[in-house]
Amino acid sequence: MGKKDIITKEYMEDTEVFADVFNHMIYQGEKVIEPEKLKELDTANVVIPHGADGAEVPYQKYRDIFKVLCAMEDENAVYLLLGVENQSKVHFAMPVKNMVYDSLGYTAQVQKAEASHRKARQEKDPKEKKPDSAEFLSGFYREDRLLPIITVVVYFGADNWAAPRSLHEMLVVQDEEILTLVPDYRINLIAPAELSEEELEHFASSFREVMQFIKASIDKKKMKQLVEANAAFETMDRKAVRVMEEMTGVKLEREEKEEKVNVCKAFRDIKEEERAEGRNEGKECEQRLTKYLLQDNRIEDLKRSLDDEDFRSKLLKEYGIE
Repeated sequence: MGKKDIITKEYMEDTEVFADVFNHMIYQGEKVIEPEKLKELDTANVVIPHGADGAEVPYQKYRDIFKVLCAMEDENAVYLLLGVENQSKVHFAMPVKNMVYDSLGYTAQVQKAEASHRKARQEKDPKEKKPDSAEFLSGFYREDRLLPIITVVVYFGADNWAAPRSLHEMLVVQDEEILTLVPDYRINLIAPAELSEEELEHFASSFREVMQFIKASIDKKKMKQLVEANAAFETMDRKAVRVMEEMTGVKLEREEKEEKVNVCKAFRDIKEEERAEGRNEGKECEQRLTKYLLQDNRIEDLKRSLDDEDFRSKLLKEYGIE
């Protein structure tokens, strides 16, 4: 796992950020999913698909982040399995990758139901009904139900997602009559460059500022205006700032022990340092020019260059000084 993957995973594990993403994706920003009702699950899904002659082959895949939501609706518990895939680069097979993860998740649920029924029968649990032949064969009873799995892909790049967003886009056949018989699989995608201003307002956590910062990073002037106009950047979470730095290449100086970072101040400090470096480089160039002019005994040109900026620039080019 690369540095970018580690940093984005650590950030997205925050339950407030995680809930924020799914409230946007499912409820258009309405605060329905509460962070405290999220419980993290093991991201390793292990299933046992049947091979030749009934042989069982362990198969394991890892999601980036996987959580279960338990909410209350009409006095009944409602569960959702929520997964996030973080991408620092586009993935041209993302629909298949997500489809595998989700399929393994559903397969694991079916196997868990089958194991639960088998255990209940072995222990002669009086609450366990006697299955008919079809139920016994599948291990999944008529009354059994699966928990819905929702996977969201969060792309942390500043450009558009230039890769397939559905299984159908990846197929060599585009005949509509054939495709009607091939189930499609679309990814749920969040990409900064594709978020409108209205959609960005759906977010209530630092995720909004992270998306805004990455989106504006292709234009340094817009990025500066964004930071200066938004007070939220004055107290940014350190994990969020690490994501912003890593994904944009903008180094925001700070004390590593600080939990909150003033991005506005850091941005001003960086600009001042850049200006200071520019002034120092300018002085070094002028000193080199003076040295060369004295060596060539061009005293009059040296005197003129002190007051004539255009003439000085011409001399710098003449001597190849940059």
